[in-house]
Amino acid sequence: MLTAMRVRPSYLSRLTLGELELRAAQFRELMRECTVCPRECGARRLNGQYGVCRSTDQVVISSAGPHFGEEAPLVGVHGSGTIFFTSCNLKCLFCQNYDISQLRAGHPISIRQLAQQMLWLQELGCHNINLVTPTHCTPQIVEAVIHAVGLGLSIPIVYNCGGYESVQTLKLLEDIVDIYMPDIKYSDDEHARKFSGAKDYWEVVQAAVKEMHRQVGDLECDSHGIAHRGLLIRHLVLPNGIAGSKRVLEFVAQEVSLNSYVNVMGQYHPSYRAGEVPELNRRITSAEHTEATGYALALGLHRVIELAQHLWLSQN
Repeated sequence: MLTAMRVRPSYLSRLTLGELELRAAQFRELMRECTVCPRECGARRLNGQYGVCRSTDQVVISSAGPHFGEEAPLVGVHGSGTIFFTSCNLKCLFCQNYDISQLRAGHPISIRQLAQQMLWLQELGCHNINLVTPTHCTPQIVEAVIHAVGLGLSIPIVYNCGGYESVQTLKLLEDIVDIYMPDIKYSDDEHARKFSGAKDYWEVVQAAVKEMHRQVGDLECDSHGIAHRGLLIRHLVLPNGIAGSKRVLEFVAQEVSLNSYVNVMGQYHPSYRAGEVPELNRRITSAEHTEATGYALALGLHRVIELAQHLWLSQN
């Protein structure tokens, strides 16, 4: 069987152990009076105080294992090695993982145990370490990466987030993360405030995505179609135009790159507290999804169709 040559991840090819340790120390300082995410709530997380994300310096995860429901460039043959972190710095009323993000279902894990989980996923053959909702745990993740590198970690790290990210934090992640996978949830701050509790979301996510792209560029895949570096953007179409999809896609096309991988997702269904909100209390129609995908293609985002096809195949 043919196998693709593995590309060394940036944390091995571009950073020394000393540089990684310096980043970890800088990250830990961000938790002293927390400024890890754009909320900058000032919680003294190192002293056991909970931030807006309802986290201290204790890492809590829900699960870890190979995942085959992600985009094709991440899944490959052996799956994406996902680690689901509990809690979130957003408060989406329609979150489809609300038991993890909002109800905080999970178990505590030490830094060394987190590193061991990464190595276990690599040993299973996973193509990457996919950190799901990692924002509030970024300092601890970097410490875990240091331990894991010492024990042989050598696959790309995927930062799978809600897009509400601090540029300061992202700069400290440069050359640690190989693949950024942000959601761009809204282009309307009033909707972001009302449905996710983030009144400055649109300004923040634009700056964050631009910084991600500056670091890693467009998504790059090997000869077998497996991603090893770059930006993969997700956008969930919401009912009644709540997500502001056209403006989101215009931003990607005009200010990021026409070569962006964009997954215009059509699987929205009312979850968590969405049933309490009339505007959110229905699935999207095929016409709403087709309109958004068609607009992306009309803008020249030519790589969107590959992921749209993958999504359709996974649902049928």
